[in-house]
Amino acid sequence: MIYLDNAATTRVCPEAVKAAIAVMAEGFGNPSSRYAHGVAAAERLQADRAAVAAAVGCLPEELFFTSCGTEGDNWAIRAAVEYGKRKGRHIITTAIEHSAVLEPIRALASQGYEVTYLRPDRWGHISPQELAAALRPDTVLVSMMLVNNELGTILPVKEAAAAIRASGCPALLHTDAVQAFLKVPFTPNDLGVDLLTISGHKVRAPKGIGALYIRKGLRLKPMLLGGGQENGMRPGTEPTAQIAALAAACQVWMDHRERYAFGIQRAKKHFLDVFSAALPQGVVVSPGDAPHICAVSLPGYPSEMLVRELSDRGICVSSGSACHRGKPSHVFAATGRPKGELLGVLRVSFSPESTPEEGEALVKALVEICSARVAAR
Repeated sequence: MIYLDNAATTRVCPEAVKAAIAVMAEGFGNPSSRYAHGVAAAERLQADRAAVAAAVGCLPEELFFTSCGTEGDNWAIRAAVEYGKRKGRHIITTAIEHSAVLEPIRALASQGYEVTYLRPDRWGHISPQELAAALRPDTVLVSMMLVNNELGTILPVKEAAAAIRASGCPALLHTDAVQAFLKVPFTPNDLGVDLLTISGHKVRAPKGIGALYIRKGLRLKPMLLGGGQENGMRPGTEPTAQIAALAAACQVWMDHRERYAFGIQRAKKHFLDVFSAALPQGVVVSPGDAPHICAVSLPGYPSEMLVRELSDRGICVSSGSACHRGKPSHVFAATGRPKGELLGVLRVSFSPESTPEEGEALVKALVEICSARVAAR
């Protein structure tokens, strides 16, 4: 199998598997228990939190474990508007956010919040000037992803932070950094964000674990009520095996960061070069600013058909986000590109395991599919 859908999920790395099994088999104590086995689990949890925090670039006490990026986004958005409820009811986001951001914001709109949606240009970029112009004295939240999950574009989060400070408005700034984490250099402090979301399964850790960064000193309410875990902010017994796996995956990536970045960028660039040379009718919808994601199109060839045909050949790519299967992508539609291009879009995304040869195999398969379709007409 050739797997080139790493923006959807990644293969769990061996180090993460080993760490998870060790905790499940031996270090399985409840971190809240007072006896020795529980204390050992709590110490391991503390060390794993520090490892993930180092990868994020924040203090351990600023990092709260969640079940996934969707939970982190929902928590950040709902807590931010609750925090600012006495100061205003205006929210700014972009038209190309993940559904984990758009859906809770739509729910808030139905409750009377006013929402400004910033639209991208045809390449998927958001204008910092339009963001600054949209800020108002009653803006309480700006939520803008750092890397788009379908286009690979980098959004102006740092510029948004500067604009919020310059305007004097009370807005908190949240970024969904699920696709950026470990692939694009950043720290929350450098970005100037108050809240930042990550997810483990995009970085070779298992599904079911993520984290929310909350800037030190920002006192938000928890989304769930229960025990006192995560300093009272996210009740529920900590999933220590998943957390250990995330810490291990982060450590491996940090240890090989430069090599991983080079390999991912090389594989993507080679694919785009070969695609453009072999398929002159093809369109590069987005080369992607981030190293691992790009989007291409074959106008006249429906993307769902291409995905199925490629799957039959043992090649995995997607027609957009795996989180809204069977529905048109709001992200690609927001770019305003011609309908023919949008109907034939494929998202191709790479990992440290990806090779230039895999990109060549994908292009070869696309050429074969197109030739067979032409011959059948």
